[in-house]
Amino acid sequence: MQRRAFIALATAALAVPMSGAYAATKGLDYQPELLQARLAAGEVVFLDFKASWCSTCKAQEQVIDALKAANPDYAAKITFINVDWDQWGKSAIVKDMKIPRRSTLVVLHGNQELGRIVAGTSSKQIKALLDTALSAAMAA
Repeated sequence: MQRRAFIALATAALAVPMSGAYAATKGLDYQPELLQARLAAGEVVFLDFKASWCSTCKAQEQVIDALKAANPDYAAKITFINVDWDQWGKSAIVKDMKIPRRSTLVVLHGNQELGRIVAGTSSKQIKALLDTALSAAMAA
């Protein structure tokens, strides 16, 4: 392979994670009005309270990404919203929902909490939470 072709290919590969499709699979960024609108629309919402520096959060994200890749219905039927702990950790959502720490995963439908994991990284546990969310989304 020629050097220029290799550099162009490598540059293109680095740009892919910044594309819209990549952002859509990673979830939406939390805003209070976004969450309320999605819940009001009857969507099942998977909230991921995380921080970029949190190793437990990264482990959870790897498991979630692998499970989404194995079952595309998760990404297609569930609304994933990322709550940046550094920005929202002392906000009303954290206080109202009694979120104890970052690395908390919560599934909501309407005004009901369907499940929660605090600092868990087990694939089995996270899959069970995703399956709960998917079942609710399919029933809606």
